[in-house]
Amino acid sequence: MYNPRFEKEAFKKEVKQNVKHLFRKEIEEVSQQELYQAVSYAVKEAIIDNWIATQKQYEKDDPKIVYYMSMEFLMGRALGNNLINMTAYTEVKEALEEMGVNLNLLEDEEPDPALGNGGLGRLAACFLDSLASLGYAAYGCGIRYRYGMFKQKIENGYQVETPDNWLVNGNPFELRRPEYAKEVRFGGNIRVEYDEKGKIHFVQENYESVKAVPYDYPIVGYNNNVVNTLRIWDAEPIVDFQLESFDRGDYHKAVEQQNLAKNIVEVLYPNDNHYAGKELRLKQQYFFVSASLQAAVAKYKKNHDDIKKLYEKMTIQMNDTHPTVAVAELMRILLDVEGLGWEEAWEITKKTCAYTNHTIMAEALEKWPIDLFSRLLPRVYQIVQEIDRRFIEHIRKTYPGDENKVKKMAILRDGQVKMAHLAIVAGYSVNGVARLHTEILKNQELKEFYQLMPEKFNNKTNGITQRRFLMHGNPRLADWVTEKLGTKDWITDLSLMSGLKKYADDPEAWKEFMEIKYKNKEFLAAYILKHNGIEVDPRSIFDVQVKRLHEYKRQLLNILHVMYLYNQIKEHPEKNFFPRTFIFGAKASAGYIRAKEIIKLINSVADVVNNDRSINGKIKVVFIEDYRVSNAEWIFAAADVSEQISTASKEASGTGNMKFMLNGAPTLGTMDGANVEIVEEVGIENAFIFGLSSDEVINYEQNGGYNPWDVYNNDEDVRRVVNQLVDGTYANGNTEMYRDLYDSLLTTKGGNRADMYFILKDFRAYAEAQQKVEEAYRDKERWAKMALLNTACCGKFSSDRTIREYVEDIWKLDPVKIDVKVE
Repeated sequence: MYNPRFEKEAFKKEVKQNVKHLFRKEIEEVSQQELYQAVSYAVKEAIIDNWIATQKQYEKDDPKIVYYMSMEFLMGRALGNNLINMTAYTEVKEALEEMGVNLNLLEDEEPDPALGNGGLGRLAACFLDSLASLGYAAYGCGIRYRYGMFKQKIENGYQVETPDNWLVNGNPFELRRPEYAKEVRFGGNIRVEYDEKGKIHFVQENYESVKAVPYDYPIVGYNNNVVNTLRIWDAEPIVDFQLESFDRGDYHKAVEQQNLAKNIVEVLYPNDNHYAGKELRLKQQYFFVSASLQAAVAKYKKNHDDIKKLYEKMTIQMNDTHPTVAVAELMRILLDVEGLGWEEAWEITKKTCAYTNHTIMAEALEKWPIDLFSRLLPRVYQIVQEIDRRFIEHIRKTYPGDENKVKKMAILRDGQVKMAHLAIVAGYSVNGVARLHTEILKNQELKEFYQLMPEKFNNKTNGITQRRFLMHGNPRLADWVTEKLGTKDWITDLSLMSGLKKYADDPEAWKEFMEIKYKNKEFLAAYILKHNGIEVDPRSIFDVQVKRLHEYKRQLLNILHVMYLYNQIKEHPEKNFFPRTFIFGAKASAGYIRAKEIIKLINSVADVVNNDRSINGKIKVVFIEDYRVSNAEWIFAAADVSEQISTASKEASGTGNMKFMLNGAPTLGTMDGANVEIVEEVGIENAFIFGLSSDEVINYEQNGGYNPWDVYNNDEDVRRVVNQLVDGTYANGNTEMYRDLYDSLLTTKGGNRADMYFILKDFRAYAEAQQKVEEAYRDKERWAKMALLNTACCGKFSSDRTIREYVEDIWKLDPVKIDVKVE
């Protein structure tokens, strides 16, 4: 099927055969969903030849393999992306058209795989795409969630979580691999015994266990025949049904194993604001890490006799703290299964494990209660204890008498297991994900570790795959880029986008670029009308903030500014306001009450503003329900303004900022995360930067914050907007609905400072930056040039570049070439 060998008639025949064999129907009788399945299986058939060839090549060349361990892989739909990477999209589209089938409609039949939530999971997906496209041997390792996080519904303005049953029709691209199933054990007790040589052995008893069954999902490289694997683990009971227990009347015992297995893979990140949720989350983490490591070690041993050289052929990248239990689990396998001594096992582990940090916020660095951790993972806990004991010994030798260092760096402290500390102590590499983020880690959050082991720390600025977020998400712009550059090579070398800079002063190029943007805006406007019932004007400024909902990302600042603009328009109807459409998309974690209040506020403001005829549609507010990869692709394509307004020093990197930039949307943002590097690339004159710097924020935080009442008392516009939270303006007269948001801005409660994320402090600077956006947009030539230059300067932010840096600086992999001869 790979172009140029694509045989149109053979493909059409295979689709018809699939319809017949899968559904016992003729092609004219099937539903769109059935047709999607038939087409996907035909595409998968072509992928499998290359998948087998890739594995055979890896067996022959014996390359070092990276195991990318992540709790999330936010993959997005597979059909269109696979066709693009197979360079067969156009041919398949034409073949289907000849059969009277619309490929775009078929793609809409595919649910987004519910395997991730936010940027961390999408980054993992981009990395897998780049690893395959660059020809590096890699496995993604994660969990096959049955329902993912949740499907978001907006009812009466509130977020309502409903199950995301994405597997209801099966997943045509996955392969169940029961032959690689592994047992994963929880709980019980550890018995110590000695063999005849006096060697100590640790035996886990009275445990409960589940069978981890892998499902392999193909990761197709771009136009290079490489197909890597995302291995996601499902949980099944070891014994399906204990009939003996059932016969005795112990019905609960009879289905206990089934329930344990079912719960582990039920949902992504169960709400962990209660003990049961925490326990389930830790079970999830250990489940996929243990299964993945057992499989990886078995794969190594198949062709290698010396376990002591494991690190030469395998590297484990821990994507944030969630998979950090991998350190102790690898030690367990080396000690208890392979029979190595502590020193040997520790040397191997230290050369095998690497850690990516994704957060600056201390509360997001995972910590587990010792009582929970030791009860659930008794042997793993013993190993963590010994790692901690030896590390503390090392600290005391390095800093004699300085118990403060021990307090700050110990892995076990204050009744908690500190997972980031475990990852840093054991990992041979610790990386941040944007230059500013890495500097803050080195000088603030992880300062003591950096001082003790500076050689481990490095930066790897995040990136995105242009294949999904330009080629697939914005085909009009992709074709224009190819035409202007005179080559398709940018698809695998995004640095070539700099060749567009020569069109920055070309009025004809501006016109073409903005016409593409307008067509994309028309498409998004039609989607909004259909799904939200709101009519928006594609000629208005599409000002977009789409990302996870968290207070530090400051969606609240955005909507408070909309309230301010609305006040201005009402007070000054004679003023010439340029029409604006403010577009939000975000999920709030189910247990994150304040984030859910912000969603309700956005929708309440939308109700008032959108239904006020007196403002003549000068402002529209839209909240796009169930934000996900598939609708994100064309939201990025249609955006005029990229809202990246996190409190400086809080956003590790961001990748949405890069997707907007790629699609020609200038950044409105703080100097935070990768925004700093975006501005370096495109020039500060082609972005709208405002607000406190990261140093200023950190300085305030270290000195007790600031007094938001000073802003409230001295800025009449701010005072009015804040008061509107509690005067019933946006709550049908209810003065208590948004009282918590009001209090969060002005009142210190418990350990939470008033205006913890500097929303009021940055409000006036943000409003002024927004005014500059309007002024720039009115100047059509200036805006077109800015938009075009954003696309032209995005070359640095490809995940291909990021992966090359990981390969060269951390993983030390060699690319593999796959030669496939398709008959």
